[in-house]
Amino acid sequence: MLEWQDVKSSNISRVGYDPDTQTLGVQFHTGPAYEYKGVHPVVHKELLVAESPGKYFQANVRNVFETKRIYSPEK
Repeated sequence: MLEWQDVKSSNISRVGYDPDTQTLGVQFHTGPAYEYKGVHPVVHKELLVAESPGKYFQANVRNVFETKRIYSPEK
């Protein structure tokens, strides 16, 4: 199960991680949340402490890992 933490970012609202399955969850301020599979714990930790979590995410997570949308706001 993902354990979520709020992050200070203009783009990302919160980040979750499950070390047993190496699954990273990212929820954006715009509403949608995604799961990324096979994410090493170091990537999760670096994302949490990055000066800019959004830039770190763009460079090291987005389009790197298998992605699944897990939540989308109703329109």
